[in-house]
Amino acid sequence: MKNALFFLMLTFYVTSFAASKDSIIARLDEVMSKKGLYVDEKEQRILRLKQFLTRQDLSSMQLYDIYQQLYFEYKKFKTDSAVHYILKNREVAMAIGDPELQYDTELQLAWLYSTKGLYIEAKNILDKIRKDKIPSTLIPEYYRAYNAFYSHYALSNREEKFYRLSGYYRDSLLLVLDPKSLEYQIEYATKELYDLKKEKATELFKDLLDKTTDDDPNRALIAYFLGYTYKEQNNLELQKKYFSISAISDITNCIKDNASFQNLALAYYELGDIDRAYRFIQSAIDDAIFCNVRYRTIENSEFYPLINSTYSKKENIQKEKLKTYLILISVLSLALLFGMIFIYKQMKKLSLIRKQLYNTNLELVKLNRDLQNTNSNLEEANLVKEEYIARFFDQCSEYIDKLENYRKNLNAKAKNNQLDEILAIIKSRTLIETELEELFHNFDSVFLNIYPTFIEEFNTLLMPNEQIYPKQGELLNTELRIFALIRLGITDSVKIANFLRYSLRTVYNYRTKVRNKAAGSRDEFEEIVKKIGMFRLNK
Repeated sequence: MKNALFFLMLTFYVTSFAASKDSIIARLDEVMSKKGLYVDEKEQRILRLKQFLTRQDLSSMQLYDIYQQLYFEYKKFKTDSAVHYILKNREVAMAIGDPELQYDTELQLAWLYSTKGLYIEAKNILDKIRKDKIPSTLIPEYYRAYNAFYSHYALSNREEKFYRLSGYYRDSLLLVLDPKSLEYQIEYATKELYDLKKEKATELFKDLLDKTTDDDPNRALIAYFLGYTYKEQNNLELQKKYFSISAISDITNCIKDNASFQNLALAYYELGDIDRAYRFIQSAIDDAIFCNVRYRTIENSEFYPLINSTYSKKENIQKEKLKTYLILISVLSLALLFGMIFIYKQMKKLSLIRKQLYNTNLELVKLNRDLQNTNSNLEEANLVKEEYIARFFDQCSEYIDKLENYRKNLNAKAKNNQLDEILAIIKSRTLIETELEELFHNFDSVFLNIYPTFIEEFNTLLMPNEQIYPKQGELLNTELRIFALIRLGITDSVKIANFLRYSLRTVYNYRTKVRNKAAGSRDEFEEIVKKIGMFRLNK
């Protein structure tokens, strides 16, 4: 019993996992097909913000806020544009003369420069900012900028000391963040991951993933780190799952600065699915170029030649196969053509032979007739007649005996198998009528079981004095049955007529007659009938 229970639980787990994985892949395919629509929505939001800039009555602070919003929209979408509006805000902040706005702008600009790979420019900005001079509210932003700078710089040169510096500023950031905030929890889980506490980090990221939805940009980062933990364990299936979840969130939030597609491409490449690997690495490169993120472009360029080369080889192999198939099909087509020509010639010969045989047969008939006429003049004519008559009676006698034996045989079979009743039923139309009545009854019963309030709801659509109800003992009558079929989506009068064994004109007349009784619009009557019981089924 314990073994059986364990086996059932294992089967349920494997089935659930497979179904979940397939649904995630299907969801990813769906959002990838709508990638352009998400970008269009993003650009429409940006356009609406830009329209505010055409107003002449904006204060400096209002202008700063609009530029700031445009920066956030472009931050992980199109880095060059984000830099453009941060530089605009730098000018506005200088004009306002607010040190906090100036420091905030400089920190945001340093973050962007490190993303674009402008490490010298980013470091120059950060070196000019003294932590003891900036407002306490910007301390988290100060640590974020340094953490991002050293993280991006480490990715470009792979030096361990810069990874350590990035971790140092992450630790500092954790000291000033609210422990209840989502940012703190993500950064803390990230710290645990890089401190090699992978099991704890994995549990933390899974808990965080359950708290987010696809339209939350943080979900992409959380799922990415989960995929990364399973990448360290060489678990390709879970890599696919979590990198796919990350990619879904990247697309729905128009995050072009992403790492999910690159890692998805590598996972599918290792699994041997070259088509998907090529599709994902191409998407990763397109996003990196669109966003103009230098370190992402460098990362993708390391793997693109490998995947592209394998994909090209596969395409060449497929082209060679296609060429071989085309040659084979061409040869078979020629063989078929020659075969058809041969058959055509043989058919012409056969037709000629048949014509000759027909003419010969006519001649034989004529000769036979002449021969019979000649025989009738022979002296043995009477003897021949007697012989044929005797033979005729013998033959008849044989047929009578055979019929009697056949009758006895049928009679015996009928006694054993009740064939008389079967034959009687076959000859009678009672069976057909009974079966039709049973068919309609079963249809009515099943239909009313699905839509128990159909008759009442249908009659609410009719004028009070024109309502239709079945007779005593009936479930549905003809009018109700026709519209029951329409409710099931069978609107073709031909199909309805075939089902009910009525003429097409009869069905048409019934439909027209009932529509004329409608309390509302006659044109919309049947469409409303199709919705009867919908609220109850949805509930």
